[in-house]
Amino acid sequence: MSLKELETVARAMVAKGKGILAADESSGTIKRRFDSIKIESNEDTRRAYREMLLTTKGIEEAISGVILFDETIRTATSDGTPFPQVLSKKGIMPGIKVDKGPVDIPGFPGEVVTEGLDGLRGRVKEYKEFGAKFAKWRAVITIGDGIPSASCLELNAHALARYAALCQEGGLVPIVEPEVLLDGSHTIERCEEVTEATLKVVFSTLVDQRVYLEGMILKPSMVVSGKDCPKQAGVEEVAERTIRCLKRTVPSAVPGIAFLSGGQSAESATEHLNAMNSMGSHPWEVSFSYARALQDPALKAWKGQAANVAAAQKIFYHRAKCNGAARYGKYNKEMEKAA
Repeated sequence: MSLKELETVARAMVAKGKGILAADESSGTIKRRFDSIKIESNEDTRRAYREMLLTTKGIEEAISGVILFDETIRTATSDGTPFPQVLSKKGIMPGIKVDKGPVDIPGFPGEVVTEGLDGLRGRVKEYKEFGAKFAKWRAVITIGDGIPSASCLELNAHALARYAALCQEGGLVPIVEPEVLLDGSHTIERCEEVTEATLKVVFSTLVDQRVYLEGMILKPSMVVSGKDCPKQAGVEEVAERTIRCLKRTVPSAVPGIAFLSGGQSAESATEHLNAMNSMGSHPWEVSFSYARALQDPALKAWKGQAANVAAAQKIFYHRAKCNGAARYGKYNKEMEKAA
């Protein structure tokens, strides 16, 4: 894939009114989600759940791409259609999570680095054959006493940039995801400071490793108060601080920013996205790449039962459309009542 083609795919991923569904939960994460609705996580239940999401009628109106997990990109629907084909037929691009998850950094208590560079060149080639158009790699940054350290930021930025370069070489658009966790009692000011420091290191490393900025998407966390902070910032403050932080750190060459929801409630994630897009135009498209904020209400309605599929799909479609509206700054609370 040429640089021009990478750019075309990246722009399509953040097309007007659209965003990305993250359905790339690892085996451990999907088990926790299923535990919450008291159903067993096995091959059949996972297929049934993801089939319910991917076959929802009309989601292509607000979803441009779906990030899949290794098992999911190899799975087919009950009628035998491979998941990547189900998506392609709707005009939705299949993507793939390629990292192997975070591990502790020796000598740096409480800090992690993401693994998965070994053999990545071969995996990119294989996923491309499965129909993947883009990939994702998540780095995890924790805010705590004296952390993140400069070493943690550098190690994660280095891995993100190596991954991005290998993806582009193999013809996949990399989603670069440095997630600053909202766990903790830190203030929004501290979150802004850490997010800014993280993104500065990430972009200087991407440039050092000759990653083509026009052919990638950034998936950052929003600048929010720590989950346990007694003072929670309002919607407008989150939007203002997040955009200010991004304007200071993200080159305008990057086609789009697709936010992760990172444990926010479904409605909060939509409200924050809407507030950012209501501020006027930005140097890049401001979009979404949500997992829980798109899936949770549908998962709770589904409960693992075939009889609930239609109701769960209706809820999933509604959440996708709400976030599609937030891409234009046109979402409002009334839309929730309509559901």
